[in-house]
Amino acid sequence: MKGKFFVGLIALAAMAFSAVARSRVAQQGPSPEVERRIQREVRHQLVMLPYLDVFDNLTYKVDGYNVTLGGQVTRPSLKSSAEAVVKKVEGVEKVDNQIEVLPLSPMDDRIRIRLFRSIYGYAPLQRYALPVIKPIRIIVKNGHVTLEGVVDNEADKNMVTLRAKSVPGTFSVTNNLTVEK
Repeated sequence: MKGKFFVGLIALAAMAFSAVARSRVAQQGPSPEVERRIQREVRHQLVMLPYLDVFDNLTYKVDGYNVTLGGQVTRPSLKSSAEAVVKKVEGVEKVDNQIEVLPLSPMDDRIRIRLFRSIYGYAPLQRYALPVIKPIRIIVKNGHVTLEGVVDNEADKNMVTLRAKSVPGTFSVTNNLTVEK
């Protein structure tokens, strides 16, 4: 009888120690290596979404085991798909989906096509059209254009702005492109 009590007491102590250890790990957050792995996996899952295109801009922020999604998309299904794939990433506990679904607008669709042709069809900028995932994202909301992404130099950034401003139907152009270092 004494042996069973002692074994039960040891098992109870082990469970309590395990709960305390898990609580400390949760309070401290993941190690830097784990957080980098989560960031890489979240990025990978987002760029692999089948309907993600040049007119969508997805952003994310990893804070410990929590991920905040942001950006703008043209399809409501892309917003829900992004959240679903990020929830499946090992280590992610919570997803805050703040992705904006852009309003349906035939006028915005026409502007998007014109912008794509004006930017990616312009000879000095055609090298940006080569990758499958285009580095210049074209976001159009009610005639207002926002450019997101990365370009090689300041001259390309300015050229993209000029090309976008020349497209009929655009009310304003905000260039958030960053220059790669």
